[in-house]
Amino acid sequence: MRLILLTALVMVAFAANSVLNRAALSGGAIGAGDFAAIRLASGAAALCLLVALRDRGVGALAAGGWRGAAALGVYVIGFSLAYRGLDAGVGALILFGGVQVTMFAAAAARGDPLPPTRWLGAALALAGLAWMLWPAGAAAPSWVHGLAMTAAAVGWGAYSILGQGARDPLAATAANFALAAPAAVLLTLLLPAGAGASAAGVGLAVLSGVATSGLAYALWYAVLPRLATSVAALAQLTVPVIAAAGGALLLAEAPTLRLILASAVVLGGVALGIAAPQRRSGSSAS
Repeated sequence: MRLILLTALVMVAFAANSVLNRAALSGGAIGAGDFAAIRLASGAAALCLLVALRDRGVGALAAGGWRGAAALGVYVIGFSLAYRGLDAGVGALILFGGVQVTMFAAAAARGDPLPPTRWLGAALALAGLAWMLWPAGAAAPSWVHGLAMTAAAVGWGAYSILGQGARDPLAATAANFALAAPAAVLLTLLLPAGAGASAAGVGLAVLSGVATSGLAYALWYAVLPRLATSVAALAQLTVPVIAAAGGALLLAEAPTLRLILASAVVLGGVALGIAAPQRRSGSSAS
């Protein structure tokens, strides 16, 4: 039960991160590049401070590897670039669909047992997600921005897989953020200058970086070693549903009948897939 509650808490944090992103970017309070850079830099500062207070030093950060930082950087930068030219719904569909493919492929390559009901649940949930997020009558999305979001999906899938081998979740997450932040700052300097960042936009980026990204990702790394890779992938399909509920409550985004029915399909598929009996494989990524 504790594992279920912690996983649910992480999914709520991920959804809250999505709401914070939308609130900042859709209102023009800050640009995508600035948001990504502040998000990573503030998350790195907060996490490194926590490690220093816990250990009376930052020696534990040396254990962090470049693979996790690279995966995190690809995710955050790809995400920011993609949303410069993608509809939010299409972007989320590409992102979460790509995460499923990446993590299920890794599970299959490692020989993790994947019951047929898990595949069925994933297919049902992805179908519901497509129904929920694809805008009616929309033109084909930009392939350049679609590729950027696909890269973000692979990056996040890899980041999650690497988390299954994290021995010190807090230090590993802090090191990942600290190593990835300079790349995001460099990206901001290379992108065309926007309208600037307001105090509200910076505040939302810091809140996202410290709370719903930094601390949430550390908790995700603490939970991941206890989850099968395919279960971790499936659980994340609940994030768009939770984010939609958060948008309705906090951003006055009225839910449609299509959204409600599609959400039920997504949650039903996730429940079907996670309920499938499976013995966890002994191998994991590191």
